[in-house]
Amino acid sequence: MKTKVLYSTLALAALCLLCGSDWLQFRGSDNNPTSDAKNLPKQFDAASGQNVAWKAPLPGRGPAGPIVVAGRVVVTCSSGSKQDRLHVLVFDVASGKLLWQRRLWATGHTVCNPFGAVAAPTPASDGKRIFAFYSSNDLACFDLDGNLLWFRGLAYDYPTARNDNGMASSPLVLGDTVIVQMENQGESFVAGLDVSSGQTRWRVPRDHDAIWASPTVLRGKTRADDVVLLQGRTKLLTLQPSTGKPLWDFEIDCHTTASAVTHDGDVYLPAHGLNALRFDPTEKAAKLLWHQLKLRSGSGSAAIHEGRAYVIKGRSILVCADLANGEVLWQLRLKGPIWGTPALADGHIYAVNHEGLVQIVELGEKGRLVGTGQIEPGVLASPAVSDGAVFFRTDAHLWKIANTTKSDTSAK
Repeated sequence: MKTKVLYSTLALAALCLLCGSDWLQFRGSDNNPTSDAKNLPKQFDAASGQNVAWKAPLPGRGPAGPIVVAGRVVVTCSSGSKQDRLHVLVFDVASGKLLWQRRLWATGHTVCNPFGAVAAPTPASDGKRIFAFYSSNDLACFDLDGNLLWFRGLAYDYPTARNDNGMASSPLVLGDTVIVQMENQGESFVAGLDVSSGQTRWRVPRDHDAIWASPTVLRGKTRADDVVLLQGRTKLLTLQPSTGKPLWDFEIDCHTTASAVTHDGDVYLPAHGLNALRFDPTEKAAKLLWHQLKLRSGSGSAAIHEGRAYVIKGRSILVCADLANGEVLWQLRLKGPIWGTPALADGHIYAVNHEGLVQIVELGEKGRLVGTGQIEPGVLASPAVSDGAVFFRTDAHLWKIANTTKSDTSAK
């Protein structure tokens, strides 16, 4: 028994070292958009190059956020008059050099709201592979060097799975399973695919309603105890990642865009405000710890850090609340609209609005706007934090913002 415990501990430590400061999927490696990174810039200026480490051109549009894995920044795009050309681009973190790019044709439905794009879901990685998912319900798996390992045209398998506003749920990787939620007015389901082969390991039907929120992980005592959280129109459902077996649910009208956040075994669910839930194994049911209507999310998700919850609600108001009881501690109005989920690091929140204005808020007893920076307009994507930097993507460029004196900001 002691040997098994030791092996488990070493395996977990190895995983932590592997991930390091990586940002492996939507809202970070644990679906909570926070990072331990320090010494991040509190001001930058694109015109002069102040604290702009590099920017790299992109061949297409996308609300998909960047991810960072093993010294690489990964971003997806879509282009063409029908948004049917799909792109995966991988850049070197340090220099911004394009390491490789791949182009694919969409096999599924590409009609979407022109405000967005087919490259809406944020890609994901398990540290060895990259999973690029698109609104067309195409899922491609590459190794870190750009070799295509497998491809699934899920809309080819299930042709009525479509949403004319576009699909946006990001994939979630847990162990040897990548989970995709295709909740829409057509053939609606969530599926777990084998990370090595792309073969369907399980498939669970879902209600015929559109959901743009993403699957979330509720961490267990070990990785084998991790649980998948799925938001639906009328309830939160939990599944076992390896089998798709339903575990428990909680009936509530969930937010259709903002996704749940988890912390220390509790779930913070956006549903007419923020709801703190805790699963009781004795009663085999989730209990509501508190509900705070004043934490009603806009389109972005909450961030949980050091006993506090942070939410950007309608009219771009940043709200800070006590995690113990949901009591609002302070509010700060930002310039909006803000579509993406902000990132929290180094005692600050980094939020970018649709016009490309990055607002940097110092956290404490009161929130205080301490810096700004301007990138191109039209921003829908959530930022990523890694390598002592914050990464933003627009329709035109991928940006690395870090403390630097470099003046040449164009990636070679």
